[in-house]
Amino acid sequence: MRIYEELFIVKPDALDEEVDALVETLRTQLVTLGATVDKIDKWGKRRLAYRVDKYREGTYVLFQFTAAPEHVYEFERRLRVTDAVLKFLTVRIDETLKRLDKRKKARDKRAAKRAASAPSSPAPGPAPSLAQQLTEAPVAVPGMPKES
Repeated sequence: MRIYEELFIVKPDALDEEVDALVETLRTQLVTLGATVDKIDKWGKRRLAYRVDKYREGTYVLFQFTAAPEHVYEFERRLRVTDAVLKFLTVRIDETLKRLDKRKKARDKRAAKRAASAPSSPAPGPAPSLAQQLTEAPVAVPGMPKES
């Protein structure tokens, strides 16, 4: 089973009740196929980046679900034949989640290694203030003779 995100855009002239009914039918179809729906987000009406079928805006809906690849093909087929859906995009996110988890573990491992080696090295004292740094270090000014 893999984790997917499905973002689809519904025609803007569809009523909220129609969008809710469409979302509910798609959710039940996924569940009957054997998938688990993790999250459903309705983003509302937003302006499209470019005109699609003479529409300048659409209602965005995001599904996050866990399913087998053949269930995703069936879900996409149903979106393709639904007249109210303008566009859809399916993204597999389980590989991304694994990669992020692997990076987090490596980062935690480096932090633990750094914390273990920190007590053995001498602790630095307080940093000198800007005024101390300016009075202690000679400054060479262009065009001025050097002091001896």
